[in-house]
Amino acid sequence: MPTGLSGPVAAAQVNRSRAVLVQTDSAQENSTWHVCINVDCDVRFFGDLVRYSQTKRAAAGNADLLSDSEAAGDRSPQRLPDHGTAQPARQLRDHFKRAKADNGVAPECYVAALSLKNGDGDAAANIEQKQLQQQLRLSEVLLRRGKHDEALRLLETIIVSDPVNAEALHLRGQCFVAKNNSVGAFASFAAAVAVQPSNAHALVACAVLYRASGQLARAVAALETAAAAAPNDAAVQQAYAAGLNATATQLKSAGQREAALVKYQQAVDICPAYADGFYDLGVYYSEDSQFDKAAEEYKRCLQLKPHFAEAHCNLGVIHHLQGRLDDALAAHQQAYRYAPGLKLVQEHLAMAYSDRATQIKEQGNTAAAIGLYEQALALNPGYVPAIYNLGVAHAECGQHDRAIFMYNMAVALEPTCAEAYNNLAVVMREAGNMEAAVQACQAALQIRPVFPQCLNNLATLYTSQGRAFEALHLLQAALLAWPNYAEAHNNLGVLQRDMGSISEALASYETCLKLDTNNRNAGQNRLLALNYIYDGVDPMVCEAHAAWGDQFQQQFTPLPPLQHADPLADSAADLATSSADGTPAQEAAEVAGDSPAADSACANAAPLVVGYISPDLFTHSVSYFAEAPLRHHHSSRVRHVVYNCSPRGDSKTQMLKGVTEAAGGLWREAAKLSEQDLAALVREDGVQLLVELTGQTANNRLGVMALQPTPLQLTWIGYPNSTGLKAVHYRLTDELCDPANTEQTFVEELIRLPGCFLCYTPATDAPEVAPLPALLNGFVTFGSFNNMAKITPKVIEAWVKILQAVPSSRFLLKNKPFACPAAREHVLQLFLKKGIAAHRIDLLPLAAANADHLATYGDVDISLDTFPYAGTTTTCESLYMGVPCVTLAGACHAHNVGVSLLSTIGINSKWVANDQNEYVDKAVQAASNVLALSKLRQNLRQQMSESPLCDAETFVSGLETCYSQLWKRYTMQQKSISMSAPTNEFK
Repeated sequence: MPTGLSGPVAAAQVNRSRAVLVQTDSAQENSTWHVCINVDCDVRFFGDLVRYSQTKRAAAGNADLLSDSEAAGDRSPQRLPDHGTAQPARQLRDHFKRAKADNGVAPECYVAALSLKNGDGDAAANIEQKQLQQQLRLSEVLLRRGKHDEALRLLETIIVSDPVNAEALHLRGQCFVAKNNSVGAFASFAAAVAVQPSNAHALVACAVLYRASGQLARAVAALETAAAAAPNDAAVQQAYAAGLNATATQLKSAGQREAALVKYQQAVDICPAYADGFYDLGVYYSEDSQFDKAAEEYKRCLQLKPHFAEAHCNLGVIHHLQGRLDDALAAHQQAYRYAPGLKLVQEHLAMAYSDRATQIKEQGNTAAAIGLYEQALALNPGYVPAIYNLGVAHAECGQHDRAIFMYNMAVALEPTCAEAYNNLAVVMREAGNMEAAVQACQAALQIRPVFPQCLNNLATLYTSQGRAFEALHLLQAALLAWPNYAEAHNNLGVLQRDMGSISEALASYETCLKLDTNNRNAGQNRLLALNYIYDGVDPMVCEAHAAWGDQFQQQFTPLPPLQHADPLADSAADLATSSADGTPAQEAAEVAGDSPAADSACANAAPLVVGYISPDLFTHSVSYFAEAPLRHHHSSRVRHVVYNCSPRGDSKTQMLKGVTEAAGGLWREAAKLSEQDLAALVREDGVQLLVELTGQTANNRLGVMALQPTPLQLTWIGYPNSTGLKAVHYRLTDELCDPANTEQTFVEELIRLPGCFLCYTPATDAPEVAPLPALLNGFVTFGSFNNMAKITPKVIEAWVKILQAVPSSRFLLKNKPFACPAAREHVLQLFLKKGIAAHRIDLLPLAAANADHLATYGDVDISLDTFPYAGTTTTCESLYMGVPCVTLAGACHAHNVGVSLLSTIGINSKWVANDQNEYVDKAVQAASNVLALSKLRQNLRQQMSESPLCDAETFVSGLETCYSQLWKRYTMQQKSISMSAPTNEFK
């Protein structure tokens, strides 16, 4: 089982944002709330939560508290005189002179000062009261309509006539505010208060100017006086509440939180309709993490001010912190409804969409999650968590190009995002771009050297490239940083297996399983490793497979059984007796045989629908044996459906697809489907008999078999032992690999095909057979291209004896780890310790191209098989390239595959040994007769090609008969059940 790269760094967590509210100094009116986002990938990003501006609030809702000039932005605030007492006329005149010099106050301002000295008697006598009121109303209209200069001229006329008219003085102050003349405005408001100390609106206006100049205490004092003068005036009371609120914020910024809370509460007590007061109470409680209280205050605020976008936004943050993503999303959507142009509202809605997307993705709805991520990015195109997580979603859907784009965008916007580089490596590896994957891992580790997942991933890449010791160091570093990292223990086991250290590999797999009981990779890797060093007949090996299957099956609920039409219902009924009375072994022999009755029964039957499921339909060992049925099925007997689960295809994949369709079959691309979805597709396709070709090896889809989408399920080709699953009914083999008296036990029932259970289709790019190298070299070269896991100490011991018996001989081994100098040295030491000089051992890494790999057999005279796990594809390749292979018979399937292959081509008598001594003797004897080797080499390819091992037509015809007989047996069993069961129980 190959190692798997650790995917999205946070494995299967909901992407819940963790918001932390932080308030800056209240004196900064445009301060913001900051939210720290903790994303799945462990990257911290920052977004802003609205800090609602006191200035903006006043401008929007309290025109008498915040003047238009303040909203527009005054010049530098000036220290204003106290309003509490009337100023002497001389002082007022002096003040207006300074104002004129500093701010361009119009000359008519002098009139106000003079009017205070002269009194109002003369002017009042000249203007009738009715005309005065009309002029005041007109000036208000002009002021509201923005005609400030006209209003000001009219007011000056009134003030000249009535110098102590408080209303006119107040309106004139508002005109000055509109003209951004704060000094003139204050003088007018102060004059209004001087002539009418209880003028609440003038007092409020003075407070606004005090506040703007930084004199909060004076502002509050003025507001307190105003509130006392007009206890029933809601606007005045709200202005007073706003002043208390500002005082509270100032106290809070100074660290006096208890005093601040008193003031906040006093503000809303004085004015229960003051929405901003409840808002700031919500902020206060949020800072103390009293989220329930904060939420209540925000809700009270929104009852008073439903369109208050910032309150909706902060309420959304509270819901988010409480894990209520749906409520958070609804609140942020409301904020966006009322303030769609506010950037921070957009950012928070984007955050909510992104987190909700991650939540529903983990619930299995990736398509909907992608839509929400895209909505988030429409609002905030630079939101890195959404970009990153959208990349994760696309990767999970197998959309590699989109995932790569998203990860690249994430690192472009956030160059220190190590997680994005790590995940980019995962996708690049799945896309087959190993060099790009290595570079991405290295970039991630430059950012974060202690990154266990990435250390593991780079080690996995190095393992696949044969860079064994570099991979070992990386895995050791990952486990030092994270001792309980289960997947790293599994990958260490894979590396140890590739180096031939099976006992150590088993220990690593078992450590992984202790940390993660249901770790599928480690569980299956352990089963595979057992085959390398134990005979399959060992009860421990058999029990381990069965126990794994029982545990694995518990993770799947089989699909409901279906009633299938019987394609053979109208065929000869006498076939029922051919198997009904026999033992299972007898039934298997009859099913596999070429029975005339079987052919007759099938002649008029509808084609049987057979499905093949495999991830190895590319240039892989399994593909050389799967090609025969895919190419040669007869559409009159079998309609085959191929479920290609290969993560990435090649020219071999395209060739297999072409021959499948040419034979009338259906080719399905299933690599991106989950096991549940693939099982549903198999059921939808009406498959009656499903054959899996992988067993416990890499990228298998045994979960599909556990779901039982078809009535009959078989395992074949890919694995030399049981799947362990009771849902797999049969296992195809032959009488040499699994003789009738075998002591090896299987969960499946064995079906022994006639002859060899395999049919080999040679590679089309195989070079011609080279002349025997011993004739040119003057010495015999033994060779083995099997993987290191199969080269056990017993195998090394036998090979050493052969080399000692043929002193001039050499040994050529080709294997993936030999790309690593340290790995080569390790193997050389194994031979040196046995007395074999290093110059006699040649170690080659894997060849890049299959043709080059096969050409290497041109340097080998005799192949030596491994045991107890013999070669299969390696043996066939050797034979096809003219190189005979010495193999050893054993007691289990894995041990006997070589026996079956050599027997099928007719060379078993000289090349199959029955014990280790005979294994050595046959190799030595073959090496002693170079001329016989040369003759055999010249004819071996033809002999093999003409043997049943390569006779695809005959093999597939027998295979189809086997399928038909198995289906016939099933249908007869179902009829028997239905006849014995009540009608209402028949299914």
